[in-house]
Amino acid sequence: MDSELLKIRHSAAHVLAAAVAHLFPEVKFDIGPATEDGFYYDFDCENKFTTEDLPKIEAEMQKLIDQNQTFERSVLSRQEAFETFSQKKQTYKLERLRDIGEGEEISIYRNGDFTDLCRGPHVSSSGEIKAFKLLSIAGVYYRGDEKNRQLQRIYGTAFDSREALDGYLTQLEEAKKRDHRKLGKELELFLIDDAVGPGLILWLPKGNIIRTELQKFISSELEKLGYMMVSTPHVAKLDLFRTSGHFPYYKDAQYPPIAERATLENNPDLTCSQLMDGLEKGSLDGFLLKPMNCPGHIKIYASRGRSYRELPIKLAEFAAVYRWEQSGELSGMTRVRGFTQDDAHIFCTEEQLPGEIAECLGLVKTIFGTLGMSDFKVRVSLRDPQSDKYIGRDESWSKAERALEIAAKSLGVPYSLAPGEAAFYGPKIDFIVKDVIGREWQLGTVQVDYNLPERFNISYVGSDNKLHQPVMIHRAPFGSMERFCGILIEHFAGDFPTWLAPEQVRLLPLNDENIPYGQEIFGRLRRAGIRASVDESSEKLGAKIRRAELEKIPYMFIVGNQEQADRKISLRSRKDKSIEGSHGIDCAIDLMLAEIREKRLF
Repeated sequence: MDSELLKIRHSAAHVLAAAVAHLFPEVKFDIGPATEDGFYYDFDCENKFTTEDLPKIEAEMQKLIDQNQTFERSVLSRQEAFETFSQKKQTYKLERLRDIGEGEEISIYRNGDFTDLCRGPHVSSSGEIKAFKLLSIAGVYYRGDEKNRQLQRIYGTAFDSREALDGYLTQLEEAKKRDHRKLGKELELFLIDDAVGPGLILWLPKGNIIRTELQKFISSELEKLGYMMVSTPHVAKLDLFRTSGHFPYYKDAQYPPIAERATLENNPDLTCSQLMDGLEKGSLDGFLLKPMNCPGHIKIYASRGRSYRELPIKLAEFAAVYRWEQSGELSGMTRVRGFTQDDAHIFCTEEQLPGEIAECLGLVKTIFGTLGMSDFKVRVSLRDPQSDKYIGRDESWSKAERALEIAAKSLGVPYSLAPGEAAFYGPKIDFIVKDVIGREWQLGTVQVDYNLPERFNISYVGSDNKLHQPVMIHRAPFGSMERFCGILIEHFAGDFPTWLAPEQVRLLPLNDENIPYGQEIFGRLRRAGIRASVDESSEKLGAKIRRAELEKIPYMFIVGNQEQADRKISLRSRKDKSIEGSHGIDCAIDLMLAEIREKRLF
């Protein structure tokens, strides 16, 4: 984010907090950072905020902006800071103050009568906030922990001009129309049911067609590149994930371990706390819903001796994995607890590594280009050498990071480095894709890993007849099928290209006498592999057309007395008006099959 825009938004968050303090004097404050899209502030307030409160708060914010209040920074001692926020009875600020390590600088910012614990940065004065808007209210748990008190979060955004703000608000309105949760319900694509569980997707028949077509598409590409499909179980022994490092390094993002039946039967007096403690420390046996597929794929590789002549070995799987996302972070299909990865792992020699990375990147570009998502940039996520959250030797990390940076440069698109964002076992390339209304999404990923092969002690026999350790590449162009489909719904606004559309043709008989002819054409379409249905309702043609349009069916074949007599159909297209009109049945089918085969976007 632009540094000046960050300062404007961070400053707007403070102005928001000051305005809320004026209107609700007993409020307590937690944090209020700038974000990629704006800012927010978390409040503990007896008054339950509603959307009706937002115009009031905005008006108070505008008063403070018009006063052109200076943002004054002060550095305090730890004792002075505690006294300042104790006097104001700001208990959350006192908690946050305790997070600041000994020897770290403690700074506060004042604007008018509002004081905040903050590192900054800020604009010089509130008058520099030229355009802002409060957007929504949400409930969030303090520190993201469901055991803590729920706070109220007010979201907003700010820009350096009214024009920029208006453009963003227009984009938001368009995004609301494209919201995959709204369209998913209207088009009957997926379902989330509390009886099943939050963050767990039920794919409805139409949505499952989209998912299946995407899997068929990438499977055909994988076959060309020599991948072998495998399957691994949904659950595995906890020790497997201890070896890989996912447990404990990834522990907070996993479902709790599952005790073996024998463990429960042999230790009937264990409390829940003792049971979990034993599972986590390894004194008791257990299983884990898999958060990753890589340990299973490593075990498949290690099932027998390997020769350098076999490498690269490419194992792929459409596999369900499970992550424990906080309930406040769940969002439709884009943030879930159970999802399917288009996962694959490549085991190769160091000499093969550059070529294999390039092939993975080429696959991602092919997929994005086919789906009309060719506007993307690249982020190379690296290790933070000062952090203890990474495993492995410095030498291995250096080689992996160097290989990915070289690959990123070769793509010819903008790329950035992101220290501290690597996976715990290796660096990665993430693709940041811009959709048709300008929003950015992190999608495909390619990771280089020297560490898991070492932790599992896997090897191959080289040309020198000695054992060598392979390098491992993790890659998932879609990432999560659920998240990818949610983004695609919004990208296409539910109006999918014909090859992906759940229903590709709707046959519309003009009257009951034309239904048998419609059914005859339906049979021919089905035999050709085209997804179709016949609207046999007694409604007039206009109503049938409107329903098909609302359901975003790419093609309509109208069949009346004249069409039946001529053995033709009258074609209507959502995307290509140039082909509309009277067609022979074979001609219409050939037109559709060509479009489907070429995966055209229109």
